[in-house]
Amino acid sequence: MTQVSLAQQVILITGASTGIGAALARRLATEFLGIRLVLAARNKEKLEAVATDCRKVGADVFVVPTDLAQLEQVKALAQEALEHFGQVDALVNNAGYGQMGPIELIAPEDAQRQFAVNFHGPLVLSQALISTMRDRGGGRIINISSLGGRLAFPAGGMYSASKFALEALSDVMRMELEAFNIKVSVIEPGPVKTDFFGISGDKVDLKVSDSGKELYRAAIKAIKEIEQQTAPLAWSSERVAGVIIRALRARHPRHRYIAATGGKTMLFLMTKIMPRRFLDWFWKRFYHIDQVEKDWKNRVRSSDTSQFET
Repeated sequence: MTQVSLAQQVILITGASTGIGAALARRLATEFLGIRLVLAARNKEKLEAVATDCRKVGADVFVVPTDLAQLEQVKALAQEALEHFGQVDALVNNAGYGQMGPIELIAPEDAQRQFAVNFHGPLVLSQALISTMRDRGGGRIINISSLGGRLAFPAGGMYSASKFALEALSDVMRMELEAFNIKVSVIEPGPVKTDFFGISGDKVDLKVSDSGKELYRAAIKAIKEIEQQTAPLAWSSERVAGVIIRALRARHPRHRYIAATGGKTMLFLMTKIMPRRFLDWFWKRFYHIDQVEKDWKNRVRSSDTSQFET
């Protein structure tokens, strides 16, 4: 397969201060001498640290601190990148996080922020750059989704919903933008060795009542332990970055790239082979929703017994 040279391109990466975004920036800077990078994230100090590493190996780096949940900042990011470099050849919508927890316990404002970062930010940033890519004869848009964008599971419903939306958006943009030589691909990582699950676990406690914590305590405990359970399968951020680079370089990139050990087999089994009833049982057991059910039945049984005794 023929490959596209990235050395003279301008690549904009969101969520570039840590994890996959930072690893991608460093690998691009190291492997493609002369590359120009626009790095965006909320934390300016961490962004500058990544930028310094990239500049040391010859990259031209422009840092734009941005909160992807603030759409005016997203629009400003696109404008500043274009004013600074005059072009953006490839956009990597990497910024994202997981608002984990049972749906009942997630506050509306937390749900809104989940979609703002994981969906609306990539949408608005892509919209702001499409016309300039078209005028230059083409470009790339890489959306970082997740296996959770293909499979929904308990305690991760809000995260999966935002990634399902991103996957649908990617499919639509791929079809609509093909005529302009703007190629759209999705990267679907599985477990990754970042602070994702630590952050997600912390967010379970936001605005959750004591009664809610008690009712779903088994599921909340499972969320906070998930990183240990998935550690043997977790990829490094650098390995996922390698898949993104492959998508950026491919002259005819795939629609989707799975970046997970056994991911392709798992998706096939869970979407094509396994009965829905079995999948429900598996996910409920994995996230201890089965224990929530048992606890609730015991509580109802106890309540009924107390009423009878009274």
